[in-house]
Amino acid sequence: MTQNVLVVDFGAQYAQLIARRVREAHVYSEIVQSTISADEVRAKAPAAIILSGGPKSVYEVPAPSLDPAIYELGIPVLGICYGAQLMAQQLGGDVANTGVGEYGRTTLTRHGTSVLMDEWPQSVTCWMSHGDAIATAPDGFVVTGSSPEGPVAVMEDVARRLHAVQFHPEVAHTERGQDLLANFLHHVAGIPPTWTNTSIIEDRVAAIRAQVGTEKVLCALSGGVDSAVAAALVTKAVGKQLTCVFVDTGLMRKDEGEQIEETFTRQFGVELIHVKAQDRFFDALAGVIDPEEKRKIIGELFIREFETVARELGQGGDGPRFLVQGTLYPDVIESGSGHAANIKSHHNVGGLPEDLSFDLVEPLRNLFKDEVRHVGEELGLPAEIVWRQPFPGPGLGVRIVGEVTRERAEILRNADYVVVDEIKKAGLYRELWQSFAVLPAVRTVGVMGDGRTYAYPIIIRAVTSDDAMTADWARLPYDVIEKIANRLIREVDGVNRVALDVTSKPPGTIEWE
Repeated sequence: MTQNVLVVDFGAQYAQLIARRVREAHVYSEIVQSTISADEVRAKAPAAIILSGGPKSVYEVPAPSLDPAIYELGIPVLGICYGAQLMAQQLGGDVANTGVGEYGRTTLTRHGTSVLMDEWPQSVTCWMSHGDAIATAPDGFVVTGSSPEGPVAVMEDVARRLHAVQFHPEVAHTERGQDLLANFLHHVAGIPPTWTNTSIIEDRVAAIRAQVGTEKVLCALSGGVDSAVAAALVTKAVGKQLTCVFVDTGLMRKDEGEQIEETFTRQFGVELIHVKAQDRFFDALAGVIDPEEKRKIIGELFIREFETVARELGQGGDGPRFLVQGTLYPDVIESGSGHAANIKSHHNVGGLPEDLSFDLVEPLRNLFKDEVRHVGEELGLPAEIVWRQPFPGPGLGVRIVGEVTRERAEILRNADYVVVDEIKKAGLYRELWQSFAVLPAVRTVGVMGDGRTYAYPIIIRAVTSDDAMTADWARLPYDVIEKIANRLIREVDGVNRVALDVTSKPPGTIEWE
């Protein structure tokens, strides 16, 4: 059984990053709320606990706290930033508001022997973000590190396996931060590095088989990474019990339907129902300009198409009982609770009818996005699918600014292919969060050859981001921009002008609609 580390969330952005860093050390992690009781911790039987940073002061009212009995369970605990200060305060040390905080890169000085900083140099650069500071360590703790404004930057009670650091080892700016986490996990807590892509796959396959048994399973493929990896895992688990449905809206990327069919039909031997519904989508979108209305129409029509297939498969009472959903761990965290066992609507498909009920299979619900990609590679999915950039649910429908027509969709599909192709040739595809083309439904005057043209402009949109909450416009090399522009004019009929979007998020969104 996989050993588990609990990351206690004290309300900052750090908990998810800590959980990911723990997994990078090949140890499974789970984020829990700070209200968790000692009895609940005991029931989960974790191999270690990490207390995250947080935006509060331990002296604020109210401020997040922790059940003090957790320290008495004999489980190794590492406190980080706020978690370190809370540990110090609860165990009898002193936390002071010195009036001088530390923010950003700070020099950490090591003192004496340290389990956490074994074989470290005398001083390293770490990342601090604190107003209060631990002034005195609790009885039983040895101070093994300090900073200019933090007399107790590292404290350790080796006998009780309680450790705390004022800085943030999980951020990239801290030198040897990952080494410190690995020392805590592998040496202090004695957890072996067994959380690997292979172990994840074996664990998920066993869980799917136990849940599904001999029943049939249905999965809607969107062309995205999550649904593809989820489908590949279920295929490995139950083989031909899975039927995949791909609804071609006419608003997909170039050759996307063929690529999905090639991968899942030929490579994995999955039964794939390819619904070619382009005409119905273009008819429904005729004359529609408002972005939200376009999204609603596309979403609802997708549901109807999916519903039709599900009902046909269910004729005679032998239809699929389970529905695969590509829920990721951040979705579970943000929801604040687990999902119900029975589903009647879900975000991947956009809300199924109330009378179409499935039991839910979520093989990715414990994984982060980067883990999903690595599992996909391990399962043999093509790199073109595994490393594909995010694509909006309504597809090209929200990258055409204005009415969506078959002609405009075809122009944009070809233009998007050129943009992405040149980005890949330049070796920039994996460095960018997204890179794509946008088609405003306006025409501009141009000159080509001896005649005037009246055609569409194409906007190049490329951004860098870690999580899509914020994004910066990508500084593409001029020669790459030039190659894209030349190819767009030369190869894509109906285009006579190219522009570059240099808007960050905020103030703009990544997508235009």
